[in-house]
Amino acid sequence: MGVPVTTPCVIGRDALLAARDEVLDWRFKSIPASLWGRRIGDITAEAPADLFADGFLGPLVVLDGPAMEHNLRTLAGWCADRGVLLAPHGKTTMAPELFARQIEHGSWGITAANAGQLRVYRAFGVSRVLLANELLDPAALRWLGTELDLDPGFEFTCWVDSVAGVALMTEALGPRDRPVDVLVELGGAGGRTGVRDVGTAVAVAEAVRDSPALRLAGVAGYEGALAHDSGPESLATIASYLDGLRDLTRDIAARGLFGTDQVIVTAGGSAYFDQVTAALTADWGELAVLPVLRSGAYLTHDDGFYRGISPLGEHPRVAGVPPLRSALRAWAQVVSKPEPDLALLTMGKRDASFDEGLPTPRLLRRPGAEPVELTGHTVTALNDQHTFLSLAPGSPVEVGDWIGFGLSHPCTVFDKWTLLPVVAADGHTVTDLIRTYF
Repeated sequence: MGVPVTTPCVIGRDALLAARDEVLDWRFKSIPASLWGRRIGDITAEAPADLFADGFLGPLVVLDGPAMEHNLRTLAGWCADRGVLLAPHGKTTMAPELFARQIEHGSWGITAANAGQLRVYRAFGVSRVLLANELLDPAALRWLGTELDLDPGFEFTCWVDSVAGVALMTEALGPRDRPVDVLVELGGAGGRTGVRDVGTAVAVAEAVRDSPALRLAGVAGYEGALAHDSGPESLATIASYLDGLRDLTRDIAARGLFGTDQVIVTAGGSAYFDQVTAALTADWGELAVLPVLRSGAYLTHDDGFYRGISPLGEHPRVAGVPPLRSALRAWAQVVSKPEPDLALLTMGKRDASFDEGLPTPRLLRRPGAEPVELTGHTVTALNDQHTFLSLAPGSPVEVGDWIGFGLSHPCTVFDKWTLLPVVAADGHTVTDLIRTYF
């Protein structure tokens, strides 16, 4: 099955190079003083730093370079083999350098969630953006209209789920020679945004048809809000929702309400992309469909939520495809051992994710020694600046040791760091630095 042929997405190379000229200093909380005055772009595989020898400050989070490359290749191959386009959700990382790597691996576009993110994308010249949300703010819409007028190569699409929303967009944008493309969003009971029934969806589609500012380009949805595990009941819920997404697309097409020759149908987080891919690429008959998957967390995967639920996680639902690898590692130092079975470390809620599971202790490192595996230990709580580590009987952990943690839910890791070191396979040679823009 071939991937639909479209123009490639691009990102501005000049903007990426300019960002790498930013000078390292005290603003970046983990960067050692020994690197101050150097540029971000000075840290490369040819001129690396060392996580331990150069004194990067803890707590810190690093990215496993080989694991990220594996994940990029794996999902790119997945999409190519199954004939689905990928527009990964950039909100996960808000790192244009990583967007560029995703685009290099064939991503059709980059997904955003709000106008602030969209402005970052455009500052770096991302040429195709899906905004997976309703966009009703008049100031944001006026800015968007100008951006579209100034750059004929910029392709933009966002969601609509109400007649009132269509009216607000139309009022803010005014009549346009180049209308803004929108997709009717299908929601689900107990989910987030999106219409809940076909009648409302049709009314929204008709309102878009009648708008001098908008054009209906397809149907969108997000299944991840409807289930939170990979049990049979959850998988059945996802399947039912995706059936509804297909039925709605056919219904709107039969009414002649789409304004484009090819119809975008898009869904997909990082938990159920196997089911989404199957639904989007099933036979559409005479309808010309661009099937678009929006998974974002695959890039780093994790050691928690996605490790357990992803179709390419620790319990894979798909044969013949290598599992994704966790590319997130946090390091924190033990600063107190006030009780025999308790240690306190320098990492807290300001440094690591905690909304979809607490960090998982994986490695123990003593200064001057290589890390060794650590088992039987558990994080029981995070404060703003402390980690509570429950120690196993006979634990080797002592004050001054460093613990390496696996993290859960990458979407709430990257936002805590403006600069993240990328490490080589040895876990401590720093081959790059990734800048984020939250």
